[in-house]
Amino acid sequence: MQIDWLTVAAQIVNFLVLVWLLQRFLYRPITQAMARREERIQTRLSEAKVAREEVEAETGRLREKQQALEAEREEMLSKARQEAAALRARLEDDIREEIEVKRSTWQAHLQDEREAFTAQLRQRAGHQVIDIVGRVLKDYAGSDLAGQVAGTFADRLAALDAGEREKLSAAASRAQGPARVESSVVLQPGARGQITRAIRDCIAQEIEVDYTEDDHLLLGIRLTIGEQMVEWSASRFLHRLETTLDEVIEGSGHQGSGRAPATG
Repeated sequence: MQIDWLTVAAQIVNFLVLVWLLQRFLYRPITQAMARREERIQTRLSEAKVAREEVEAETGRLREKQQALEAEREEMLSKARQEAAALRARLEDDIREEIEVKRSTWQAHLQDEREAFTAQLRQRAGHQVIDIVGRVLKDYAGSDLAGQVAGTFADRLAALDAGEREKLSAAASRAQGPARVESSVVLQPGARGQITRAIRDCIAQEIEVDYTEDDHLLLGIRLTIGEQMVEWSASRFLHRLETTLDEVIEGSGHQGSGRAPATG
């Protein structure tokens, strides 16, 4: 059998051309695509690491804020207890003076004096409650709720320091959805427009804003952008009022139950 060397040579050339074509149009693009994909994966891993570090830092800041709020709450409770103790001491002194003055006549009018004593004690406790409530109501008297809430929010948002604004702006750039504004009252279109303008002027110009209501927010607004949240409300004042009222009522009850047996 004779070998056709021309055919063999042609097949070798065809094979080499095929190898070159595969290298040029198949293997090299595939390896380049794999290299680019690996580079993108590394980039995303780096971004994820940075995001995780930011979340951990924000968690630490929130923990510090929570601790500060707990310390402030304990301070307010201590102050309320001191005020209640001082009130109890003053009431005891006043009652002691009245008892000393009326001791000679109480034996004959024991029941009448006991009723008068109870009425006087309740009256003084009531005056203390009225005084505390009056101070809170004085701060908010005459407020136009929707307009005042919107105006106060815009002013406080403009007064944020550069660091807080930067956090909110960064959160806006990362957020997948719109900013969320929760208010204690239903905001009219004018008030919503004022708040939207304030957010866009101070944080992000193109951001969208959704509005909802939260009954737990007393005279206030909560703004949430991504993982960032700022809130201004009167809830803290309400908690202080409840604590003070509880201390005054408890102290007055203890005084009444402790003094009645002594008159008999």
